[in-house]
Amino acid sequence: MKRFVKILSVALALILALSVASAFAEGYRTLDEIKQSGKIIIGLFSDKKPFGYVDEYGEYQGYDVYLARRLAADLGVELEIVSVDAPNRIEFLQSGKVDIVLANFTYTEDRATQVDFALPYMKVALGVVSPDGALITEAEQLNGKTLIVSKGTTAETFFEANYPEVKLAKYDSYTEAYIALLDGRGDALSTDNTEVLAWAIENPGFTVGIESLGSLDTINPAVTKGNETLLAWINEEIVALGAENFFHADYEATLRETYGANADADSLVVEGGVIE
Repeated sequence: MKRFVKILSVALALILALSVASAFAEGYRTLDEIKQSGKIIIGLFSDKKPFGYVDEYGEYQGYDVYLARRLAADLGVELEIVSVDAPNRIEFLQSGKVDIVLANFTYTEDRATQVDFALPYMKVALGVVSPDGALITEAEQLNGKTLIVSKGTTAETFFEANYPEVKLAKYDSYTEAYIALLDGRGDALSTDNTEVLAWAIENPGFTVGIESLGSLDTINPAVTKGNETLLAWINEEIVALGAENFFHADYEATLRETYGANADADSLVVEGGVIE
C-alpha cells in the first residue's frame, strides 16, 4: 500500500511538472494555470525610481510595484517579482520567465508585434536632463554631442530615427546610464520625462531642459503574444481599478513625495484605460 501511495505521488508530481513544462513550452501560462500554481510572476525594474526600485531594506517599491501587488491580491495568488532591464523585457515574456511585464513599458507598434499590450495606466513622453552649466533645451543642441540612453528604450529608437547626428552612448541598465551622466561621460541623458523629472529633483546640478519630446505615448502592462486569457483579465482589472480611482491612489502613495504638492497627477495617470 505504501509503495502504491509513493508511486501515485510520483506520478502526480510528474503530471504537474509536465503541465508546467508544457505551459512554458508555449511561452506563457494561461490565467487558469497561474491560478492553479498559486503564484504570478511579474517583471519589474529594480533601479528606476520612483516607478520600480529596491529600497534600503531590500524591498521592491514604486508605482509599478504598487500595481503588481494589487494584481496578485485580486487574483488571489502570491506575487513573485523578477527584476528586468529595458533590453530584456520582451525576451523574458517570450521565454516564459515572467507572466506580465510592468516595467515602464511604453507601447509602440513595433513592440506590439512581439508582445500583447493591455490597456494603458500612464502617459509619457521623452525628456532630456543635462548639467545646469551646459543645459540642453532643444534636441538640435545635441547634434555632434553624446547623449546617454538605456538600450531597448524608446529614447534609443527615437534619436536613432530622428537625430542621426547625435552620438548615442548606450547602457544596459538605468543605474549605469545615470552613473555615466554623473561621471560626465555624456552631455545629457534621455528617457521617459516622468523619470528624468524625478531624477533631477533628487540630483542638484541637473535640470530637465526638455520636458516633452516626441509623441505622447502610454505605459501599458504586457503579456506574451497570444496569452488571451491573461490579457482579458488584466484589461477587466484595469477598468475595475479605474472605477475606484486606484491609479490616483497609487500616485499619491508612490509618486507625490517625489513630484511635490503642486504637481498635476492627471498629467501622468490614466484611469480605467481611458486617455482623456
